[in-house]
Amino acid sequence: MILLSESILDRNNVNIVGSGEKALIFAHGFGADQRVWDKVFPSFTSTHKVILFDYVGSGNSDKSSYSVDRYNDLHGYAKDLSEICEHLQLDSPILIGHSVSSMIGVLTSIANPGLFKKLILICPSPSYINEPKSGYIGGFDRDEIEGLLMMMEKNYKEWAKHLAPVAMKNEDRPELAKDFEETLNANTPHIAKQFAEVTFYADVRSELCKVTTPSLILQTRDDSIAPVEVGEYVHQKLQDSKFVLMSATGHNPHVSHPEELISCIKDYLHLE
Repeated sequence: MILLSESILDRNNVNIVGSGEKALIFAHGFGADQRVWDKVFPSFTSTHKVILFDYVGSGNSDKSSYSVDRYNDLHGYAKDLSEICEHLQLDSPILIGHSVSSMIGVLTSIANPGLFKKLILICPSPSYINEPKSGYIGGFDRDEIEGLLMMMEKNYKEWAKHLAPVAMKNEDRPELAKDFEETLNANTPHIAKQFAEVTFYADVRSELCKVTTPSLILQTRDDSIAPVEVGEYVHQKLQDSKFVLMSATGHNPHVSHPEELISCIKDYLHLE
């Protein structure tokens, strides 16, 4: 029989490295797993305790723990994040969340005021769907999202082949898109599809005003998933936030431009 505390670590494949007293939690985006941080997290192990994990259904998480009901919206993933922090008894950790993890972090911080010392949000988006009437630019028309999800259901491998270069950009380095395609293909299709639906149909805009945790928004250029207008919108809505437009392009700067990302994070954390 596995104790609950042990099952939390196994459920989310939690790994802890580093020697610092303060904790940094790295949270991956949709379709990925904790390995996407391999070029980034080693730069912080001398100053922080680094926590890496996989969302249930991703990477080496315990996929038997996946529940359609629990993960039918972002709150299920936020609950997992809260439970990891509670089990590890983390004292004011800093969350570094990419893409959908930015909003999972936002929801976690609202449900647990004071849990995080800071939020570092990389290419965040509270809603991916354009609203012409209100002027909100999310990056996709609704029929584009529906088309992507339909492609995902009909031919998962073809969907991964299509999405990888769109998300990664950096056409001069095609190996990046190829690697991301392989990462997408490593997922269990039916779980990935529900996570995609939860991600792309989520609308967290009304929740942003409730965030009291100081936040850094790191926005890339030429991001087909979360355009610059989205990052600026998040910055406008968060009470205590800083906005940085990086030189990096594409939706995955932790993979394509790790050195710049590391520098931006260290500047915000006042690290040498």
